[in-house]
Amino acid sequence: MSKLLSVAIPCFNSQDYMRHCVETLLPCGESLDIMIINDGSGDDTAAIADELAAAHPGVVRAIHQENKGHGGAVMTGIRNASAPYFKVVDSDDWVDSKILKEILTILSGFVSSERDVDLVISNFIYDKVGMKNKKVMRYTSALPQGRVIGWDEVGKFPKGKYILMHSVIYRTELLRSCGMELPEHTFYVDNLFVYVPMAKVKTMYYMDLNLYHYYIGREDQSVQETTMIKRIDQQILVNKLMLEQVDLTSIRNDRQVHYMFNYLEIITAISSILLIKSGTRENLKKKNELWKYIHDNYKELYKKLRFGVFGIAMNLPGHTGRAIAVGAYKIAQKFVGFN
Repeated sequence: MSKLLSVAIPCFNSQDYMRHCVETLLPCGESLDIMIINDGSGDDTAAIADELAAAHPGVVRAIHQENKGHGGAVMTGIRNASAPYFKVVDSDDWVDSKILKEILTILSGFVSSERDVDLVISNFIYDKVGMKNKKVMRYTSALPQGRVIGWDEVGKFPKGKYILMHSVIYRTELLRSCGMELPEHTFYVDNLFVYVPMAKVKTMYYMDLNLYHYYIGREDQSVQETTMIKRIDQQILVNKLMLEQVDLTSIRNDRQVHYMFNYLEIITAISSILLIKSGTRENLKKKNELWKYIHDNYKELYKKLRFGVFGIAMNLPGHTGRAIAVGAYKIAQKFVGFN
C-alpha cells in the first residue's frame, strides 16, 4: 500500500508516554509512515523506539539524532517524510484511531485524483488534567465542511481561536518549499510550524472531527504559564521569526492576510502579556524592546499591531492599562490553553 501520511513524533525523554501515542496510530496500518524521532534522549526512549520499529516494520521507523529540540526534530521529520501529507503528533498526545482512518480515506481520494490540497484541518481536544468537560477546538463558524475550499470561502475566526499545530495536516511538498526554518533548542516553534506554511496555502479541507488529544497539565509542560515566563526569550525569538519568515505584503488574498495578521497579533500579545505578568523590570524592558524591534523593522505592520485592540492593551499605563491587559490575557488563555 502506498503511504498517505507521514507522522513525526518528536521524543525527548518520552519513555513514560510515547508508547501510547504510537499505539493510537498503529490501527491505521501501512498507509502511515510513523517516524519516532529520538531527540538525544537520556532515558529508555531510544530502546522503545527501536522495539516499536522492529515490531512494525514498514510502518514505524526509529530515527535517532543528537538533541536539537522540538523544532530540530520536526525538521528531521519533514526531511525524512515519505508520504504526500505530513502531521506532527507530540509524544505525550494521541489521536482517535477511527477518526484518523476517516481522514486517511479523504487523503487517499486527493492522491488518487492527483489533486493537491495544501491543508487538511480537523478538531482537537484540550485533554486537560482534572477537567471532566474537555474543551474542543472546532472551526465550524469559520470553515465550510467536507469540501475543498479557497481563502475566499473562509469566514471570520473569533479572537483566540485559530488553526493550531494539533489541527493541521500539511501537504509535505508545501512544507519543504515554503521557506520555513524552525530554530533548534527552542520551545513554541509549533506557532512557526502552522503559521509560515499557511502563507503558501491556496486550498484546504475541513472535517468537523475530533482527531487529536492535546494533553495538558504536566508540571514541566512548556505551556504552563510559569514555564513560559521562564522561557520568555524563546517565545520572543519565535515571535520575531514569524515576522521575519512571512512577508504579509506578498500575500494577495485579503482574507488570508487578515487571518495571518490576527494570528501574529495574538502571538505578540502573548509575548507582551507574559512579560507584563512576570512583574520584573528586566522583562518590562524586554517588552519595550520587542515593540521597538517591530517599529524599527516593520513600520507599517507596527502601526496595525500597536493600535489594534491588543497593542493598545499591552501598552497602556496604570490601573486602566492593567485591567485591559487582563482582558487580553483571558483571550490568550483560550489560545494557548495554559492555566
